[in-house]
Amino acid sequence: MKSLVIGYGSIGKRHIVNLSKIQKMTIIVCTKRKYDNFLKKHNCLVFSSLSDCIDQKPDFGIISNETSLHVKTAIKLAKAGINFIVEKPLSNNLSDLNKLSKLVNHKRLVTFVTCPLRFNPCIKKIKELLEKNKIGHIFSIIVENGSFLPEWHKNEDYKKNYASKKELGGGVILTSIHELDYVKWFFGSVKEVFSISKKISNLKINVEDISYILMNMNNNIVASIHLDYFQKPSFRSCKIIGENGTIYWNSDNNSVKLFNSKKNCWETKLKIEHYIINDLYIDELKYFLNCHKHNIKTMNDVDDGIDTLKIALSIKKSSKMKKMVTKFD
Repeated sequence: MKSLVIGYGSIGKRHIVNLSKIQKMTIIVCTKRKYDNFLKKHNCLVFSSLSDCIDQKPDFGIISNETSLHVKTAIKLAKAGINFIVEKPLSNNLSDLNKLSKLVNHKRLVTFVTCPLRFNPCIKKIKELLEKNKIGHIFSIIVENGSFLPEWHKNEDYKKNYASKKELGGGVILTSIHELDYVKWFFGSVKEVFSISKKISNLKINVEDISYILMNMNNNIVASIHLDYFQKPSFRSCKIIGENGTIYWNSDNNSVKLFNSKKNCWETKLKIEHYIINDLYIDELKYFLNCHKHNIKTMNDVDDGIDTLKIALSIKKSSKMKKMVTKFD
């Protein structure tokens, strides 16, 4: 099998390593960077032109270049009839999204917008508890994701990272779209959003580094999401409050707890002793490869990614306009 990885940043390298682990595979890499020891070690075929890469007839592609180039790249793969994974977010604007959607659906391609948190055992357990109606009718969800941007990739200058640059599709809302994705996965459609989002730290970036988001979800569930680029130590959490109890998880202890209102006590539903982040990405790749092999629609295809992106951009719009936004387009 031939795979094509477009983009040779940190996530592109992760995909190359994981592809090598999963099965015997020829890995084609599209990058203008020099052929280095890493690429040599993984026996990669390297081309600077995407057209030359497509001429190699890859079975599928992984789009992991800058956010602002995702849609343009995806359209080229779609025209060539190549199934693909695209890193989140799908884009940083709405340009050519309809064109991409029509192409993908016309050619019946298998597409997948990455959503690694859906493969996190704790997030999966929360989804399971919700589907089993363990805390009854849901009232609200409180989500947090904070980390220190300069520590994301220790050997790289954070100021050059796409996450730091408006023109490349950066900013905490789009870069940390994972939280928005799994809240949607839990509860479905979003009716309206309100946000305060801006740059408040001393980080040398030209994008927002904090966002407080309020969302009115389906069934009148209220969601509150906090995102930031400056928190130390990094921290993620999710609290869901229902009529019969509360579900809680955070990244410090990697356990899912349920407060049973009838018994008036906490119950541990899952505890992860040894958490390896890369396992999420491997599981994600295996999931896509299975869908690719059997021509199955993925859980988060291009059209799903477009929907989530529209909500994220509406969050930006809400902050700029200083009012609630109800129309996502």
